[in-house]
Amino acid sequence: MKTALSVFCIALVSAALIAPLAIRFLKEKKMGQKILEIGPSWHMGKQNTPTMGGVIFIFGVSAALLACLPEMMKNQNYIPLLMLGFSMIFGAIGFVDDWAKIRKRQNQGLSVGQKLALQAAAAVLFISLLRTLGHLEPELYIPFVQKTITLPWLPYLFFSAFVIVGAVNAVNLTDGIDGLCTSVTFVVCAYYSAVLWISGSVGGLFPIALGGALLGFYLFNKNPARIFMGDTGSLFLGGAVCAMAFTARAPLMLVCVGLVYIVETLSDIIQIVYFKSTGGKRFFKMAPIHHHLEKCGWSENKIVAVFSAVAAVMCAVAYWLG
Repeated sequence: MKTALSVFCIALVSAALIAPLAIRFLKEKKMGQKILEIGPSWHMGKQNTPTMGGVIFIFGVSAALLACLPEMMKNQNYIPLLMLGFSMIFGAIGFVDDWAKIRKRQNQGLSVGQKLALQAAAAVLFISLLRTLGHLEPELYIPFVQKTITLPWLPYLFFSAFVIVGAVNAVNLTDGIDGLCTSVTFVVCAYYSAVLWISGSVGGLFPIALGGALLGFYLFNKNPARIFMGDTGSLFLGGAVCAMAFTARAPLMLVCVGLVYIVETLSDIIQIVYFKSTGGKRFFKMAPIHHHLEKCGWSENKIVAVFSAVAAVMCAVAYWLG
């Protein structure tokens, strides 16, 4: 418990201390977010808010894990570092995307094909490494019927890559209003901290560190946000959520734990399909669903509170099912 508390506090303090420096630097370099004109009109006031703020909680997580590196070496437990490395690969993809947007001075960076190809490659690498190190078997735990099925390795690998790429982009879609992705993912980290740390899993330090770093970042990302996480942060968080799910050996539990992410994605898919099938009509006032709720009169703070509460309830259900 002492180690867990130390890791959490180091991550929180590191992120909170580096945040003002990062905000100042990004402002000086004019690395501001460009807001889509098709978005809610009131979001235009957020134009040029510093982006790429994901580096703040990435720094916090890294500082916390490096601080306990001697203990990890003593126990020969390198899985938290592997989880961090996997998340950072996705963060790097997001960084390139953010940088492209800033250079082009628009809200479009890497193409969809480029991002998906890079994400799929990272997913295959991570799952293969976990398998090679003996921390993953090609087994699927089905939480709702509490059964485990064993798959041939290749189908399991393809399935895992599909789940990871889908989940990463679902988390990315959730980053649409101040503090939303940060708060929801903090709740998810709390769940995986309980699952991995209490069970004595080798990966337990990672969600604890990430939770602390997100709390430090939230101080500056809550409404009105002084900095956005950008794709650098949201793709890192997507990778982190997947790293935690597969380290816990229960990726299908993401259906419960990540329900908010899934609903955000489904709302986007429904909007696109409905728009094309009806010749231009919209099912939602705007997608993803958090923007629809904004246009229905919900404040950003209300959306964050409700979505975080939903995430907490679903994580409790997942813990009970587990």
